[in-house]
Amino acid sequence: MNFCKTVHNAQFYNSIYDIPEEIWKNLNCTNNLYFDPTYLSSIATHHPDIEFWYIILLDNHQNPIAFATVQIVNFYLDSIKNELQSFVDKIKTIGRKLRILSSEKPLKILTCGNTFVSGEHGIFIKENESKQKVIQELAKSVVHFVNVERQSKHKISGFMLKDFEKESLSSTNELLEYNYHSFNVEPNMVMHIHSDWNHFDDYLAAVKTKFRVKAKKAIERSFTLEEVIIDEHNFDEFSDQIKKLYKNVSSKAGFNLGMFNVLTYKSLKENLKENYIIKGYLLKGRLVGFLSAMINQKSLDAHFVGIDYHLNREYAIYQRMLYDYIKIAIDQKLHQINFGRTASEIKSSVGAIPQDLTIYFRHKNSIPNKILSFFTHKIQPTSFAQKFPFKKVN
Repeated sequence: MNFCKTVHNAQFYNSIYDIPEEIWKNLNCTNNLYFDPTYLSSIATHHPDIEFWYIILLDNHQNPIAFATVQIVNFYLDSIKNELQSFVDKIKTIGRKLRILSSEKPLKILTCGNTFVSGEHGIFIKENESKQKVIQELAKSVVHFVNVERQSKHKISGFMLKDFEKESLSSTNELLEYNYHSFNVEPNMVMHIHSDWNHFDDYLAAVKTKFRVKAKKAIERSFTLEEVIIDEHNFDEFSDQIKKLYKNVSSKAGFNLGMFNVLTYKSLKENLKENYIIKGYLLKGRLVGFLSAMINQKSLDAHFVGIDYHLNREYAIYQRMLYDYIKIAIDQKLHQINFGRTASEIKSSVGAIPQDLTIYFRHKNSIPNKILSFFTHKIQPTSFAQKFPFKKVN
C-alpha cells in the first residue's frame, strides 16, 4: 500500500517507489536521470541520516503537473569555515541572545533541490505548466506539510529552494512575496562542446597557445598515472581509498549541506550503467585520485572527485581530471559539461564559464527571518579571475 500524505493540492511520499506508475507516465520526466526513480533510490538508500520526501503537485482536476524532491537535513552553523564565517558568527550571537538558536542542536533545513548536485535538479515541471504557479504552490505546500506534521519529528527551522538559474528568476522571485530571502551562491561552471570537435586534439587546436602548452604539460606530468574504470564489480577493491580521497576534497569545502556516502557510487553504477562514470588514477598500484560523472541527456555532469593533495602538484591529478572530462564529453558527442561549483578559476582556464545560481531561504519563524534579512544581502560568491582560453572566432 502506498504511503502518501495529501496536503494543499500536493501528495507527499516518503519513498520514491510509493509513487504510482501512472503518475510517472503522466509526468514523463524520467528521461532526465535526476528524476529517475533508480537514481533517487540510490541517493536515498545510502543516506539514512537525511529524510527524503517526494512531492507530486496536482492541478484542480487532480492531475499531476510537477514533481519535486525534498530533503530534511541537519545543518550545523559551526560547520561553516569560509568567508561567510564572520557573517554566521553574528547570526549565532544574536540568535542565541534571543534564544532562537541553540548552541548544541543543528538547524533542520527542508531543502527543495538536490543536496549533492549544483543546478536545477530538484523540480520537474510538466510541459505547458506555469513555472511561476508551480513555485508558488510548492512553497505553500511545504509550509502546510510542516504545520500538519508539527507534532512529529519534523522540527523544521527553515525552508530552502536551491540553485535556480538566471533565466528562472522572473518566476522564482515570486518567493520573495512569501518572505523568502534570495542570495547568489558559487556559480556552476559550464563548458560548451563545439559540434565540430571529434577528438581531444580538436579542443586543443581551439585554445590559445598559452593554454594548449599548459594542457600538454599537465598531460605529460600525469603520464605516469594509470587509468582504471571503477564499476560495481571492482568497487569494493577501491572503496576505502575512495572514501579517503573524497574526504580530502570535501574537508576543504566552506560548508556542505550533507556529506556524500561514497557507497552510493556502487548503486549508481548498478542502476545507471554506462550513464554513470567513475574513473580512477593509480600510481604504483595505489589510487591517488578519482572522478565521477553522470551523462544526463546531452550533458556531462561532473560529480564528486577525490585527490591525494600531496601528489597533486607533481602529477597534475586535478588538471588531468578536467581534461578527461572534456575527452569524455567529446567522445560521447555531448553538448556541454556542467563542472559544478568550486575551483572556478582553474575550471575557467580549460574553457568553462560561470552560470549564476540563486538560493531562496526563509526561517520558519518571523523574528529570526527578519534578522536574516539584514545579512543575506551580504552573501556573495567568491570572486575569481575568469580565464578566456579559446581563440577568437572570426
